[in-house]
Amino acid sequence: MPENNLTDTLPKIITGISGMSCTRCAAGIEGRLSKTAGVINPKLNFASGKLIFNYDPSIINLADIKSIITDLGYGIISRKSIFPIKGLHCASCVARAEKALKNTVGVINASVNLANQTASVEYLDSITFRELSQSISNMGYELLPEETPQDELSRSEDAETRKLKRELSVALLLGICLMITGFLPAFSGKEILMFLLATPVQFWAGIRFYRGAFSALKNRTTDMNTLIALGTSAAYLYSLIALLFPSLFDSPLLEKHLYFDTSAMIIALILTGRFLESRARGRTSDAIRRLIGLQPNTASVIKDGKEILVSISQVMAGDKIVIRPGERLPVDGLILEGYSSLDESMITGESIPSEKKTGDNVIGGTFNQTGAFTYEARKVGADTALARIIRLVEEAQGSKAPIQRLADKIASVFVPAVIGIAILIFVFWLALGPEPSFTYAFLNLIAVLIIACPCALGLATPTALIVGMGKGAENGILIRSAVALEKMHKLDTIVLDKTGTLTRGKPVLSNLVSHRLDKDAFLTLTASAEQFSEHPLAKAILKEAVRKKLELSNPSEFSALPGAGLKATINGAQILIGNANLMQSNNISLGAYQAEADKLWEAGESLIFVAVDGKPEGIVAIRDILKRESAAVIAELKANKLNPIMLTGDNHRAAKRIADELGIDQYIAEVKPEDKSNLIKDLQAKGHFVAMVGDGINDAPALAKADVGIAIGTGTDIAMETGDITLISGDLFGITKAIRLSKATLNTIRQNLFWAFFYNIILIPVAAGVLYLFFSQNGVPQPLRFFLGEYGFLNPILAALAMAISSLTVVGNSLRLRSLKLSSYPKQ
Repeated sequence: MPENNLTDTLPKIITGISGMSCTRCAAGIEGRLSKTAGVINPKLNFASGKLIFNYDPSIINLADIKSIITDLGYGIISRKSIFPIKGLHCASCVARAEKALKNTVGVINASVNLANQTASVEYLDSITFRELSQSISNMGYELLPEETPQDELSRSEDAETRKLKRELSVALLLGICLMITGFLPAFSGKEILMFLLATPVQFWAGIRFYRGAFSALKNRTTDMNTLIALGTSAAYLYSLIALLFPSLFDSPLLEKHLYFDTSAMIIALILTGRFLESRARGRTSDAIRRLIGLQPNTASVIKDGKEILVSISQVMAGDKIVIRPGERLPVDGLILEGYSSLDESMITGESIPSEKKTGDNVIGGTFNQTGAFTYEARKVGADTALARIIRLVEEAQGSKAPIQRLADKIASVFVPAVIGIAILIFVFWLALGPEPSFTYAFLNLIAVLIIACPCALGLATPTALIVGMGKGAENGILIRSAVALEKMHKLDTIVLDKTGTLTRGKPVLSNLVSHRLDKDAFLTLTASAEQFSEHPLAKAILKEAVRKKLELSNPSEFSALPGAGLKATINGAQILIGNANLMQSNNISLGAYQAEADKLWEAGESLIFVAVDGKPEGIVAIRDILKRESAAVIAELKANKLNPIMLTGDNHRAAKRIADELGIDQYIAEVKPEDKSNLIKDLQAKGHFVAMVGDGINDAPALAKADVGIAIGTGTDIAMETGDITLISGDLFGITKAIRLSKATLNTIRQNLFWAFFYNIILIPVAAGVLYLFFSQNGVPQPLRFFLGEYGFLNPILAALAMAISSLTVVGNSLRLRSLKLSSYPKQ
């Protein structure tokens, strides 16, 4: 086929490309795509930043094309949205919905979550919501807009729950009446009464199963609804035929028995399981609902000198907001006036109230405990820290762990396989079963169809992930993906940056040495020269001078010496401040200060030397204070067979002091930021599974290179986009908490998957009649006959009950994570 005709039949993509700086960038991307199989006629315009190409979905998908462009150092401009989705019932539904979204032209990736009923979709800007919605509606599901208000979603969920409850109530009432009628002695009209009681259950309460099965049939696939519709319809129709045409049952193969009670109770029990499952499943997202509930609906804003109450949606950046004791902050901002203490525990996981004063940043959703203050709104709407946290948690909860791939793969073929097995079971017992063989074969077919619904399989992983990640968010631990959560439990090496991670990152002045001046006079001289320096060590000197309320002089001349120090003129004197190399390069001997400098260096202090008119004047010693929890965290990591390694740009003596204080056996000193990622790479090459812990800014390359990147964030300055995991409060105990949470969540997932598989492995053979081998000679003991009949064939009603219990077991097991204690880290 000519290329022109071929491209007419293939999807055409127009997308923006980010990160280009010149036409050579465009040519490089275009050239690389031209050599990629499945990509046809790529054209990239540097001026517009638009890439146009056709592609063959049978050879390559958009996710692969995006990866190619990303590997070149550029990016495809796309959006990532989380859409509520209605109509999901089982793992087969998830597979169908995901396939429909992924097959939509312009969708890069899609992940559908059964537990929280959402679809996380990454797609090009050229794709509209209507196109996404249409692809889903064709499969029988409903996609809701991303911006659907939470209260509207809640109302919709409540309406669906009420409808389910009505159907369940009717089904249970009529089903129980049918069971009682079935046990009564024969009377005139008994069979007609059973028919009249069963029909509303079958075609009113059970209509949702027929709709689902029909929708699946239209798309040439099968799902849970197919199994239920087939099983209950078979029982109902068998009974109806027996009622209308009793003469057909004169054959020894058939038994004239009505199973109206069976079909009705199967529907009633499945609806019961679905109702209880829905209630329990809703509790898995309690953490998100609590976070959403932290934001108040209104704010007291000062307009034209007057305080007015406005809706939070009307608050704009720059507005002045008044906060009183007992109120929650509506948005992020900066305190203009006042003082208070804020409870930030639901955002940071830190239980101790945070003292706030003029000039401090505050976070929306936090609770004001004592004072009143006025603050300026800086970030509103979707830009607030709370909104970003909620979105990141929702995205993470919608992601899939590698362990789920097996379940998804099995679920995609499970229902057709079960239908095939049920038919084989029917044929087997029809040919070889006891008389009436058709009846027993028929009941076994129904039992297999009902008991094998893959609900538990679909809920096993996502319910545990939702609860686990929500638990993390409540404790100030943001886990960005299920992959990161799964990897955490495999770690054997934890690499920690020193400054800002193990230490507070705010150097403090620890000693002053001068042979000529007293300490205050020496500090005054040094601080006067350092006034215009931006170096962190200079700020430590100035902070001490301010604390002592010293009167500083302004330098008449000032010049910074990058990487070395500074020069300044104070009251006519030439001041030189910097490291030992600066003194040496200016031929200034340390002389009498050398012995004291050596002693301070040996203690691990960072030293600043001061010279006046070419002669040494003194030494300023500065150190970075360890965080209060650093030593305890290192001890916990080592106790649990994790090897902590410290990276620092400090000299070896300073690094050794910190390492000895913390009990760290391995440290690497004088490391440049650009070399950190290479060190991570070297550790991985030696077979280690490595986490990097850093501040999320200077350590970004190393965080990205590590198997798990853990970013230390504080308040609104949190670098949430950097690491796989972010510790919002900056508390290092978050590392051990995250590891424990990972292990607990993965253990729960394994337990859930074991139960889901074990349930099917054990109960499908029981439903298929394997117990006949044990009871064929002597029959089933009388107490078990209600459950297993005369020969060991499972009652289809019990199959429905077992199916419902399996789903509830999985959800209930996941909910146990809500009570997990993260305050102490268990030893392995």
